[in-house]
Amino acid sequence: MVRELTRRSFLGQGAMVGCSLAASPLMTSASFAAAPGQNRLIVIILRGGMDGLDILRPWGSAHLTTLRPSLKSAASDAMMLNEYYGLHPRLAALKPMWTSGELAFVQSVSTPYRDKRSHFDGQDILEAGTSGSVAGVQKDGWLNRMLSGLPGADATTAYSVGLGDMLLAQGPAEIRSWSPQVDVVLSQQGYALMQHMYQDDPALAKSLDQAVKLAGSDGDQALFEDASDGMMAAMDIQMGDAVQAGNKAHVKIADFVANQLAGDARIACFSLGGWDTHRNQKNALNRPAQQLADTLTTLMAGLGAAWKTTTVMCMTEFGRTAAENGSKGTDHGTGGMMILAGGAVRGRKIYGQFNGLDEAALYKRRDLMPTDDVRRWAAWVIRSSFGLEASFLERRVFPGLDLGADPGVLL
Repeated sequence: MVRELTRRSFLGQGAMVGCSLAASPLMTSASFAAAPGQNRLIVIILRGGMDGLDILRPWGSAHLTTLRPSLKSAASDAMMLNEYYGLHPRLAALKPMWTSGELAFVQSVSTPYRDKRSHFDGQDILEAGTSGSVAGVQKDGWLNRMLSGLPGADATTAYSVGLGDMLLAQGPAEIRSWSPQVDVVLSQQGYALMQHMYQDDPALAKSLDQAVKLAGSDGDQALFEDASDGMMAAMDIQMGDAVQAGNKAHVKIADFVANQLAGDARIACFSLGGWDTHRNQKNALNRPAQQLADTLTTLMAGLGAAWKTTTVMCMTEFGRTAAENGSKGTDHGTGGMMILAGGAVRGRKIYGQFNGLDEAALYKRRDLMPTDDVRRWAAWVIRSSFGLEASFLERRVFPGLDLGADPGVLL
């Protein structure tokens, strides 16, 4: 169960007692739970359908530039990972991560979702972890179900960070919600009054205390003796910071998550958008690709020594068409790609079975052929990180999944 302390609800309840929350351009929530041990897992949902054929370009295929003429003459020796594949130029900052064995890719994976190509259904199925063609009545996410099988898990150190609610973290396992880009500024008198108001509602009282504690965890002052000039200045600064967040919102999220997981936190999930590239993909993909690179390098820097026991798993609802369209973009497809990063990853490898780009090898002669279930790779990351039983993963976390052999993606 998620107890969510949203900006809107907190503003509505706090306005009467002089509580001010900085305006957030992100409307970002963070949900809290826990996991035993030192291993850490970060799940990033890449919303919009990431084009794996552009992020990891198969230059070794003679069909690539025929299918995508806008990519002609775009190959760069500096971005090549091996004799066949090269990175998108905006992922240049990840090349050292590849070289050090902390970055890997899983080609030609997908959820069981086929043909309708709806973002909403695709994302629901990805986050619910279901095997059906539609999410149906599934209202909980596989990350929440995973927590229910972790001995010693409690509601203090797992985070769900993203734009709005994430189905991935929804479910009966109790986790707490917080918005890291929304700071609390309160006078001691206002805080005392709010505590008095919530004394008959333990859940709200607990959320208030957590909010104040978290608001001060980044070094900003949350509580003031009275409504002083200092308090007003703090409010102005926070408002300004929120307005200026803009294009660096993803960095702030990654930094927040890294700081928490470098401490007691063990599990996090959040989303990055902008991957729906129907038009002018050569330019349209630059921003989300750069944000992904920024996010992964920020996580690595912020986690410090904890990066060694961390796995970052980037997933998307579906891939895109093999051929570019008349608008020099790509449309919703089927086979996609997973990205793995972190010190726990057996990197410098490209996993999965890639059948190539010949028309006969494509799904319905249109999309990259999916050759494996993305849930299977996620399940093995979970099993390798936290030791959950195969039967629990197959029946409870990812219903209907055949776990198969260990692909050995983690050290």
